[in-house]
Amino acid sequence: MFPFRVINQPTTEQLLDMASVIEVVEQAYQIKSSQQATLFPLIFHEFAAGKADMDIKSGHLPRADIFGLKLVSWFGENEQKGLPQLIGTVMVLDSRTGVPLGLLSGEHITCMRTGAAGGIGAKYLARPEAENLLMIGTGHQAPFQIIATLMAMDNIKRVYISHPRSYEKAQKFAATIKDRLLTAFVAKYEGEDYERYARKCEVEFIAVESLEKTVGEADVIITATPSRTPLIQSEWVKPGTHITCIGADMAGKQEIDERLFAMGRVFVDDIGQAVSVGETEIPLKKGLISQADIVAEIGSVILGQAAGRRSAEEITIFDSTGIALQDLLTAHHILQKAQASGAGAVVDL
Repeated sequence: MFPFRVINQPTTEQLLDMASVIEVVEQAYQIKSSQQATLFPLIFHEFAAGKADMDIKSGHLPRADIFGLKLVSWFGENEQKGLPQLIGTVMVLDSRTGVPLGLLSGEHITCMRTGAAGGIGAKYLARPEAENLLMIGTGHQAPFQIIATLMAMDNIKRVYISHPRSYEKAQKFAATIKDRLLTAFVAKYEGEDYERYARKCEVEFIAVESLEKTVGEADVIITATPSRTPLIQSEWVKPGTHITCIGADMAGKQEIDERLFAMGRVFVDDIGQAVSVGETEIPLKKGLISQADIVAEIGSVILGQAAGRRSAEEITIFDSTGIALQDLLTAHHILQKAQASGAGAVVDL
């Protein structure tokens, strides 16, 4: 009765490229800050503390005539079972009729839009002349964060790699990441685009053992870990640093010293989520900041409605919790490409 398109993981990987996803996620942020979309309450459940959880994010985008949801789960021990840690499904429906439009594998969508968010944070909040990027975490999300930031920034020369508990894992990651970026991301482009993005990967990838020393050298820091205790202390961070926090997406998670929030200029993707499940939760609960100290949502910075970085000395923080609008607009982008090319399978519900 209702034919809709089903897009599996390989097709999603084939149809998405990071430059396009960065554009789509910027649009999602702008639509939200323009109050042209609605986020529904987040549903979260933890199966085992620090080991397995799931959440449902949903929303409505009237401008695209869609609404829908993403159900994503993270099972930390799946890697040992030969399974991906992150598994998700995105459902997109027509907001004029309620008719389903698509059912998509959500893992790659999540990884791509989350990576894009990190790149966007650096693009709008880091110093343009920033040369040193520090990636804390070597999990599945790390390559997406690195390629998006390299694409979004023009002057990165060194990418430091830190695994909080294993220097050996950081070394293995640093030794292979360039080839992974070229194969998984840059190879999607041709001609001048390929040359431009390949050049951006011609940087040093350096595994680091001392996080304290490297934090002091970093211009841009991205944290993507499941940590519940600070990995970065406030006294390590030099003036002018930008920090994007990716890993804190549920209550109790924390990657950076809460005192940094009192020292820095704070931006979020969604205020409601940031104060309840984001990196902003802990400093707010401890009274180091109030909700009024959040400068703006990132969409307002993109739109020019709020000032981002104001000086070369400011410390800026982007608390990226991940919002449904990113997933839905990225899924909508895939469905449009799939319809044009005939990709995916059309089934009848």
